Parts: sequence; structure tokens; C-alpha cells
Amino acid sequence: MLIEVWSDIACPFCYIGKRRLQAAIARFPHRDDIRVEWRSFQLQPQLVTDATQRLNEFLASSKGLSTAQVEQMQARVAEMGASEGISFAMDRVVVANTFNAHRLLQWAQSEGQGDAMKDRLLRAYFTEGANVDDAQTLQTLAAESGLDAARASAVLASDDFGDEVRRDIAEARQQRISGVPFFVFAQTYAISGAQPPELFDQALTQAHAEWRAERREGEGNLTSV
Repeated sequence: MLIEVWSDIACPFCYIGKRRLQAAIARFPHRDDIRVEWRSFQLQPQLVTDATQRLNEFLASSKGLSTAQVEQMQARVAEMGASEGISFAMDRVVVANTFNAHRLLQWAQSEGQGDAMKDRLLRAYFTEGANVDDAQTLQTLAAESGLDAARASAVLASDDFGDEVRRDIAEARQQRISGVPFFVFAQTYAISGAQPPELFDQALTQAHAEWRAERREGEGNLTSV
């Protein structure tokens, strides 16, 4: 059963939601039936990477907030993250456009390493202060995720997998997905946001039951030749 997840690298709730989905799948009795596909989404597609600027500074200036307000907001996110084992270091986050990171993720997914690459990108961005728009950094992260560094470098030096990123973003627009994370279970049930764990359990159970029923019905309709 396919679970599609639209999310961005530069989205703390996407990181939290990923952990909650992973935990729900881990405790699901039919976990071996589940396949997760990471779909691309950019919260700020026009953002210009500035490795000299940190996220808190950017948020304060772009949203007209005080430093205290930004820190209070980030403290709430950090508290949510801690409950999922994530150590957010928002004061270290580098302002970066995520398009190239999404291209790398699309390639990694085609190589069967999408989940590992997604997790590595999120950790690098939110806890290590890495510039996820830097080609050398992305190449290193790919190698650490079990991928070929030379191939990663070639992908990043080209526009490979750019169409896949744009396709996902266009599909999200068509489905009126305006915020992430956005989870679609078996093309039937959707969860928007990093919802409580029990909601993921409920969606998994219900979607899987219907998915299995449809498969059995399809098998029952087969005729021998």
C-alpha cells in the first residue's frame, strides 16, 4: 500500500510528521505491505540562498517579528521535536533554497534510498546547520546515505530530476495542497500536518483494510485462461 508524503526539507513539522509516520508504520502489524514515496514541495520556491544568514534572523526580518517572538515560536517547535527524538537547533539553520535538495532526494528515491536521504537532509538542515543548497554538502550527505558520491555529483551538476520536482509541485497545486506535510494513504485518506500519533494509526488501519479488501476483490474477479 502506497503512502505519498508531500513535504519540504525546510519544514520542521515535516520532520516531526516523518517521525510520527515512521513510528506508526513500525507498530503496524502489516508494516511489510507499506511503501512510502516522498513527494517534493517548496514552501518558499523563490527563496535565494544566503549562507551568511540564519533562519531566526530571516524570520524576524521577513515576518516583522522581534527576536523574542521568533525564539518563543521556535521553542514550541523544539518541544514538539523533542517528543519525537529530534534535537532542533534553529539558531544554526542556514537560509537555503531546497530545490537542489529535492532533486537529490528524487534521485535517491529512484535508487531505493529515499527514506534514508530524506532523513539525512532533514537532520543536516535542522540540527547540523548545513547549507542544503551547497553541491559539495549534498554530495557528502548522499554518500552518508549509502549512495554513490560520483553519481550524486553528476546529478547535482545537471538539471536531472528537476522535472520530477516540478511535477510533484504541480500535482500538489492541482490537489490544492497548500501546506505540508501532507500524507495520502492509498490515494484515499489524507492527513494534513504533523497530527497526533493516534491519527496516523487510525489512517493506516482504515486505509490498509480497504486496500486489502480491494485486492481480494480484484483477485476474485480474475479468470483462468
